[in-house]
Amino acid sequence: MSFIRPEAAAEMNRWREVLYGGAILALGLFWIFGSRGLLYLLGFPVTIIALILIWVGIQRGRFRTDAGGAGAVQIDEGQIAYFGPMTGGAVALADLERLTLVRSLKPAHWRLDTPHADSLLIPVNAAGSEALFDAFATLPDLKTERMLSELNGSDDQPVVIWEKRTMRPAHLRLH
Repeated sequence: MSFIRPEAAAEMNRWREVLYGGAILALGLFWIFGSRGLLYLLGFPVTIIALILIWVGIQRGRFRTDAGGAGAVQIDEGQIAYFGPMTGGAVALADLERLTLVRSLKPAHWRLDTPHADSLLIPVNAAGSEALFDAFATLPDLKTERMLSELNGSDDQPVVIWEKRTMRPAHLRLH
């Protein structure tokens, strides 16, 4: 028997890094303002680490969506694999040419394009899709804040989040 509603537990799980960071921040501030000596000095780096954890936790919390989507995502040694009920496939991060968010599909999907294979479509709420945040973060020059704002946007048009080499004219560049 749980004393926490399932909806509240799901939200706490979504924002878990922020909650951990808040607890560590409280400890660091307690050491800074409530003690002397070694704990006083340790309070400053603990507070800085807690603020970094909160910042990263906010980004990860914005990336996570409700679970329960079709299929499962697995990331292993630089390869993203999607096992879906109707489709699936694998893409090596090194071969990735373009990352697109397709919001016209319900739920929204990540489209991973490579030069030598068909596009891989992954629902944003597939099991294990939160691991895509770390995989996408390794892409050079990826704008994480832009990715998060587009993920939470409401427009139904596909949005190119990242490209290895641009194929657009200079006046239509992404960045």
